[in-house]
Amino acid sequence: MFRAFHESKPAAKTPVPAAEAAPAPAPKPAPKPAPVVAAPEPEPAPAAPAPEAGYTELKTRLHEKLLEQLNLAALEQVSKADLRREIATLAAAHLRENDEIMQPVAFQALLDELLDEVLGLGPLEPLLADPSISDILVNGIDKVFVERAGLLERLDVTFRDERHLLRIIDKIVSSIGRRIDESQPWVDARLEDGSRVNAIIRPCAIDGPSLSIRKFSKSPLHLSKLVEYDALSRPAAQFLEAAVAGRMNVLISGGTGSGKTTMLNAMSAFIDPRQRLVTIEDAAELQLQQEHVVRLETRPPNAEGQGRITQRDLLINALRMRPDRIMVGEVRGSEAFDMLQAMNTGHDGSMTTIHANTARDAISRLEQMVTLIGGDFPMQAIRSQIAAGLQLVVQLNRLSDGRRKVMSISEVVGLEGNQVMMQDIFTFKKMGVDEDGNVMGRMLATGIRPKCAEALIASGVTFAADAFRNVEQVA
Repeated sequence: MFRAFHESKPAAKTPVPAAEAAPAPAPKPAPKPAPVVAAPEPEPAPAAPAPEAGYTELKTRLHEKLLEQLNLAALEQVSKADLRREIATLAAAHLRENDEIMQPVAFQALLDELLDEVLGLGPLEPLLADPSISDILVNGIDKVFVERAGLLERLDVTFRDERHLLRIIDKIVSSIGRRIDESQPWVDARLEDGSRVNAIIRPCAIDGPSLSIRKFSKSPLHLSKLVEYDALSRPAAQFLEAAVAGRMNVLISGGTGSGKTTMLNAMSAFIDPRQRLVTIEDAAELQLQQEHVVRLETRPPNAEGQGRITQRDLLINALRMRPDRIMVGEVRGSEAFDMLQAMNTGHDGSMTTIHANTARDAISRLEQMVTLIGGDFPMQAIRSQIAAGLQLVVQLNRLSDGRRKVMSISEVVGLEGNQVMMQDIFTFKKMGVDEDGNVMGRMLATGIRPKCAEALIASGVTFAADAFRNVEQVA
């Protein structure tokens, strides 16, 4: 039955839990191997406690034995249930050979962990399955942190040794045709579910391999949910909805982990489904909610240093694909120039993200990135391109309490002299911190009616009469 993935190893007897063990029958002259059958599967329950050192040693021995005896190349053709039965058989045989006894619940927990080692990412599998975790940060074999609700916490999760952690990292990167070794000691990759992975090893990682996983929800958040979570106000969300529907070009700015990609995904829900979208990313993270989407992803150089494909290469190619809108996951270099060209040449409604702490800093960073194309490109011309092509800057920050907030929605109103002029339409007003450390405040309209309002109304968008009224000034 298991010849397809078992290295001609005779099937062992079905594991017998310690609590149900019966006296062994008398020896027979020519015993036949027992058929491989499913081990009893009790209802999920916490594993019985076991001495940590002994349990880890047992799991290590069993894992090494599995690697020796299973034909790993054929695992894809075998169901998970069949593989679990085979692992149960081998584990039970090993326990009998070494006169070791485990309670049924602990045995089932052991099978779960061994299955994760063979098919998944070992100790990381439960963390990847936990929907409350947004980031997994491995700083070494015994330092694993996760982020929940914007706050970091350390977990009691460990790897056996550095080789074990390296095997998990190699399993991630090799699955997408990438490599990591001394000549290329870091890699950006993504898991099948879209989660983004960064790994770095010795010699660059002085204290040993480090792994960072940014998880993404399978169902993108809608703007209404962000309003419910108090990330922005309802009038501000309605304005963003109108801006997307009215094809304003938007730059989403913020620090690392501030929610830029989440915001872009949420805003994309208001794009006309009849339009053709092209996305360009280093590692595919965007989850646009339309049917007509072409997703492009960069490629690093191969072992010989050849074959690299950059975001700028993809952006230039995207302009020949008849896109209505172009979405760049994050501008970080000379592709910013091509993005501005696209915004100024008929691809209205394009959006991208950028790392910056304020809306004004975002404009400054954009200017610096355009200069990376080289040549004697005058700053006046760069700023003119920005003022003509960009309409809105949405600034996000992660506050001290871990919550992500839209701090401002600013409009680019033109060029005055040699300066790109901006005005805030909505801003978050901080009002202190409560006794639990939560930041208090609310998002308010500044009272300024945006210049783009007339263009949005002309495109069919309607606004409430008090959409941009500052309630504090009225009061």
